[in-house]
Amino acid sequence: MATTKLKGNEVELSGAEVNVGDKAPVVTVVAKDLSDVQVGGENGKSQVVVVVPSLDTPVCAAETRKFNEEAAKMENAEVIVVSMDLPFAMGRFCTTEGIENLTVGSDFRAKAFAKSYGVLVASGALAGVTCRAIFVINASGVITYKEICPEITEEPNYDAALAALSDATSTSCCGTCQ
Repeated sequence: MATTKLKGNEVELSGAEVNVGDKAPVVTVVAKDLSDVQVGGENGKSQVVVVVPSLDTPVCAAETRKFNEEAAKMENAEVIVVSMDLPFAMGRFCTTEGIENLTVGSDFRAKAFAKSYGVLVASGALAGVTCRAIFVINASGVITYKEICPEITEEPNYDAALAALSDATSTSCCGTCQ
């Protein structure tokens, strides 16, 4: 079973582990307006899936603001932030923070995303929510970058994630390379 840490204490993750080179599972999460949002799979553009425990924490908020500014500038890419927050709370966060360049998706109904990508915290104080992770999925639906943050309370490696997204959206690639 995969693990990460919360304030230095190891916590277990549950669900199916996916890795670079795997086809990204297709999962539906709930948008802030209660519509369906598809994550993963082949859809003709790259996706960066930003997984956070809750937008109602300073680190998650900072990470979401960063991806709203940086990754949303890239062409032929979709940025989706996934958490267990209720869609209404996600909407309020986006309005308050001026988040307009990315999509937020709640996994609160069946935790299908967390289970399909292996990012569901199974032990410790945050059991039942997602850990902090980044997945980059190319236009062909293949995972080209994965980061499970070693410490949930710390931000991800933005430079590596953005470089992977840039590679995944490169027009010099046919979309099938890894």
